[in-house]
Amino acid sequence: MKILIVSATHFEVKPLLDYLEIEYAAPGLHVSAKNLASKDIRVLITGVGMVNTAYMMGRYTNTLYDLIINAGVCGAFNTATTPGDLVQVTTDVLSELGAEDDDTFLTYDALNLPGEHIFSNHLKESFSKIDILKKVKGITVNTVHGNERSIEKVKQLYNPDVESMEGAAFYACCKHVGENYTQVRAISNYVEKRDKSKWQMPLAIKNLNDFLIDLINDKL
Repeated sequence: MKILIVSATHFEVKPLLDYLEIEYAAPGLHVSAKNLASKDIRVLITGVGMVNTAYMMGRYTNTLYDLIINAGVCGAFNTATTPGDLVQVTTDVLSELGAEDDDTFLTYDALNLPGEHIFSNHLKESFSKIDILKKVKGITVNTVHGNERSIEKVKQLYNPDVESMEGAAFYACCKHVGENYTQVRAISNYVEKRDKSKWQMPLAIKNLNDFLIDLINDKL
């Protein structure tokens, strides 16, 4: 079974890289040196953001995979989730794609232009450890939110649960490389006025990597 795990940064999946006996040197595609029976596990480190993600996936995903996972941390708008929680982002929106009309923001669909700005996961098969994760709606941004007015504005426009800088770009690239792809993220903080003292990054990274290691050891 061929599994590809895509992450923006190596530190978000460092425990997984260690488990797979991958010595990280630079962004790119890395193949597990660990013997995992019939499983071929690869980790693609793309760099942060939509452009890096799209470019690196276009460059390195030239083969078909049985399962592709975009793994990383995220910020949460929805306080029904807490830092450290794992979520499955099943729908993701390019929330900044649109136009300004004075004080009004015109969303992409309001412009009647060709192309997509809303993307979704696709799981043709059932994966029990993934299926039980809370399903949420995400937005993908170039600038993470940290201003009360902009936070309220994007809530009114899209009512998102979480935000990341890569998710929608990942989904846009997945259609040609497999039939099973999704996005799994661990919440590191709430989306609010920036205060890193409240962030739970170590907990989020631990929970994310524990999940990934359990998943690849499962009988998929």
